[in-house]
Amino acid sequence: MESTNNHGGIQQLLAAEHEAQLIVNAARTAKMARLKQAKEEAETEIAEHKASTEHGFQRKLEETSGDSGANVKRLEEETDAKIEQLKNEASRISADVVEMLLKHVTTVKN
Repeated sequence: MESTNNHGGIQQLLAAEHEAQLIVNAARTAKMARLKQAKEEAETEIAEHKASTEHGFQRKLEETSGDSGANVKRLEEETDAKIEQLKNEASRISADVVEMLLKHVTTVKN
């Protein structure tokens, strides 16, 4: 009878081991499925972020490029105005500068 009991106990242990193996395999399969799902979600999120960033970059590029002609024209106008201002200033003080230079050149110091 003890042999039958041992044999039944071994059978129970084998059955329990088999059941545990099934549970571990199911958990491993679920884990792999979840990792695959997480990878797909991450790839989707990355693609969306990349598309959003690219769209923002293109919009900024269009905004700055569209104003490029206006910026060039504005800078040219500012430059011309500054040149004219400097010419007027130079012509206003040129007589004084020439007089001062002549005075210093012709004055002899001992």
